[in-house]
Amino acid sequence: MQVKKTLSGMTLIELMIVVAIIGIIAAIAYPNFTNYVKQGRRADAMGELMKLQMVQEEYRLRNASYASIADLGFTSSSEFYTFSVTNIGAETYTLTATATGVQTSDTDCATMSINQNDQKTPAACWK
Repeated sequence: MQVKKTLSGMTLIELMIVVAIIGIIAAIAYPNFTNYVKQGRRADAMGELMKLQMVQEEYRLRNASYASIADLGFTSSSEFYTFSVTNIGAETYTLTATATGVQTSDTDCATMSINQNDQKTPAACWK
């Protein structure tokens, strides 16, 4: 009588196929993941710009003109964007968020701005 041996485990070919499949999935998933992270940081910057816009409008209600960030006392907790106010006047201002650090790889939306007329640029970033 012959005893049949059953082998368990994986062959090298099966292991290489699994590694290749994981590599393909990672190659597809990683760029999508980093894109979502950039979009999340961008949404945070938009929120900060809108908050700064509200502070600017409140300041204008009490004063004869708009103000700089220092005069507004505005501080941001964002580590991926810096904020500035330009074109300051009695009736105008432009608020700008500029990407810093790793967020600079978000080339399409590295600089976003909003003005007193609620014009947002670049428009594609504000959707």
